[in-house]
Amino acid sequence: MHKEFLMGNEAIALGALAAGVNLVAGYPGTPSTEVLETIAKRNPGNVYVEWSINEKAGMEVAAGAAYTGARALVTMKQVGLNVASDPLMSLEYIGVKGGMVVLVADDPGPISSQTEQDTRTFGMFSKVPVFDPASVAEAYEMIQEAFEFSSKYKTPVFFRATTRVDHGYEAVEVKDPEEYYVNSYEGFVKDPSRWVIFPRLSVKNHALIEKRNAELKDVFSSYPRNQIVAEPGTAAKPEGAQAQRACRIGIATQGVNFMYTLDSLRGRNVRVLRVATPFPFPEKLALEFMEGLDEVLCIEELDPVIERALTYVCGKYGLSVKIRGKLTGDIPLSGENSMEIVDKAITAFTGEQGERPEQMPDALPQPPALPVRPPVLCAGCPHRASFYAVKCAMKGLKTIYCGDIGCYTLGNAAPLDMCDTCLCMGAGIGIAQGVMHMEPDTKCFAFVGDSTFFASGITGTVNAFYNQADMTLVVLDNSTTAMTGHQPHPGTGRTVMGQAVEKVSIERVLRAIGLTVVETVDPLDHKLSVETVKRVAAEPGVKAIIFRSPCIAVTKPKGRSGVDAAKCIACGKCIRELGCPAIILDSDGKKAKIDTSLCTGCTLCEQICPVKAISGGAKNDTAAGTDPGKGGCHV
Repeated sequence: MHKEFLMGNEAIALGALAAGVNLVAGYPGTPSTEVLETIAKRNPGNVYVEWSINEKAGMEVAAGAAYTGARALVTMKQVGLNVASDPLMSLEYIGVKGGMVVLVADDPGPISSQTEQDTRTFGMFSKVPVFDPASVAEAYEMIQEAFEFSSKYKTPVFFRATTRVDHGYEAVEVKDPEEYYVNSYEGFVKDPSRWVIFPRLSVKNHALIEKRNAELKDVFSSYPRNQIVAEPGTAAKPEGAQAQRACRIGIATQGVNFMYTLDSLRGRNVRVLRVATPFPFPEKLALEFMEGLDEVLCIEELDPVIERALTYVCGKYGLSVKIRGKLTGDIPLSGENSMEIVDKAITAFTGEQGERPEQMPDALPQPPALPVRPPVLCAGCPHRASFYAVKCAMKGLKTIYCGDIGCYTLGNAAPLDMCDTCLCMGAGIGIAQGVMHMEPDTKCFAFVGDSTFFASGITGTVNAFYNQADMTLVVLDNSTTAMTGHQPHPGTGRTVMGQAVEKVSIERVLRAIGLTVVETVDPLDHKLSVETVKRVAAEPGVKAIIFRSPCIAVTKPKGRSGVDAAKCIACGKCIRELGCPAIILDSDGKKAKIDTSLCTGCTLCEQICPVKAISGGAKNDTAAGTDPGKGGCHV
């Protein structure tokens, strides 16, 4: 054993390795991404790791491994669970032979997601057991326990970490590689009565699942991480009426909220129930916790899972305990809880203020308000050039620009204003079709990134071609999965395990579907890009433009642009139309100036300046028009 200072996702990864995981598959998505990346980096050499093309594929790969008796981990964020839900729902009926953990990183807030979804609720819906860690150190231990439960009960299990656990840091005592559990598996044994899902098997296994989950209610009541903390306060016990109330109220909580609760109580002696396995709910432990209580406050993120479970237990056993929480307005119904929110709720619930540590002054100086910093495309981002080319080409025409999930969602911001819709990964292609069928006079564009095209864009493109849509597909190919940390994908020609593989050509895929108009252009060649958009958009049916230029984070600039103040006429076109963060106003607030610490020399501003006052850039060569399947320009 040794101690390391770890991010939560790193701790989860090392815990999985310690548990003897044999295969790890997943799709990148904040806040889950670092789990798979850490396993790939710390791989002892006997673990297969892959970035799957989407969460559904990752779930199925992990299931196949678990069918052999191997231990498998599949990683995703909460919206990725939606994509993976089809195989998961049936997999729970089939079961597994080895252990299989489905790591889902929930994002209360949301901080970097489209939705706030609670995997605890999905666990109840899918009948899959759920593990809910409260800290980084606990996450390391709990994922090992999750594998043990999964192996014992032959079921996939959820491991639901949230952003504050995923991205928190803590010193953790971890095992050395020679201490890792070694999982020897026998391989796949043919047995259609077990592995082939038919209605008869489903009915039989559904009954067994319900029986198992009823048993797990009792098992989880004895699980040490589900606990009653009788007197977590640090000060002397209250006296008189205050003491009488203190012994008749309790707090039920979960995850990182348990840590907030313990920190907030500070002398307030309130009974606390920590629920580490929200499904199946530890009913017997809940009954023990509520014995003698009048009221319970439930502090949790995001859904009122514990609150509803305790309300059910009270009704089932005839208890007169009042359950409070989200449904009673004591805890916010949405959003991420904070230490301040929890402390305020506990103060209102207990009717007393918690004690401050002696070393903490009564009034701390307030820091100045942070400046507002809206998210923007990076300076030199090729997506800006792509959006600007389409905008210029379609000026004056009735258009709709359907966006997608990725860096290019930021195309919605002024001055580009090039993202009219955004729903989920790949949806822009379908939405463009729906608008087109209802408004045939609208020029419909669907923007999708190269990674997202492989993940979920191909299906919509096939649908468009088959159903004779009239739309333009724009693939923004920056040669990486940029927003989540530059992970490889099928078009990059490499895997997370470092293998060099044949690149999957987007051009070839589109032509195989049946598209006859597929053109590739460098978006940093503004004139050619505008001409290409005009020509392609005028074609009937489904046509595609691939804007190919590598992400500035994976290429090095060759030069930086500068403004000749003598030539600049202060027209503001470069600032007004591009919105590049590297272009600013000079000290007089009139003429343009370029921040060389941000500029990447993409030359887009040089090309649109009406008086050629900007020069000096040297954009990276992107070999526009080449086929990545034949060497191409992919990094």
